[in-house]
Amino acid sequence: MKLNKPKQAQGDQIEQIPTAELIPYARNSRTHSDEQVAQIAASIREFGFCNPVLIDAQNTIIAGHGRVLAAGRMKLETVPCLRLTHLTDAQRRAYVIADNRIALSSGWDAELLANELSDLHADDFDMALLGFDAKELETLLGFEAGSVASSDPPESSSSEVDVDGFSMGAKCPRCSFEFNPDKA
Repeated sequence: MKLNKPKQAQGDQIEQIPTAELIPYARNSRTHSDEQVAQIAASIREFGFCNPVLIDAQNTIIAGHGRVLAAGRMKLETVPCLRLTHLTDAQRRAYVIADNRIALSSGWDAELLANELSDLHADDFDMALLGFDAKELETLLGFEAGSVASSDPPESSSSEVDVDGFSMGAKCPRCSFEFNPDKA
């Protein structure tokens, strides 16, 4: 069986391009909510601009529209870009779609994800930077609200605990600390 050799990308150097000179692709069908742009901006602040924007010879964005929106919100003067000049017009247009759609086809190894999230939580990492909402994190970390609801106080409680009103609502699977997820 003969395998096709992948085409070599022509842009093998990252360029710092002024944000104002980047042109959004007019037919980009992928949308970015204000919340997602804020998440991307927070990610860039925390980790740096790790993923360059892909552009064509005329500075039209091929991939990275959300990153450019975040850069604008952050008032970044330049962003790292990789210029792809080897694509035909049809390939460029198709890649705009494929780059977004193919990523949606991936999944998660639930056990590995839960372990990594638990370790990050133990390291006091800001979990909001990961892109999961609070409910997803509760579920992934095993902090399901109501899963520990009980009228019995924990063994270590003092006599000052109001037993009738006791209900923490969640329990850390790592250390068994009971807490109210609404106040965590």
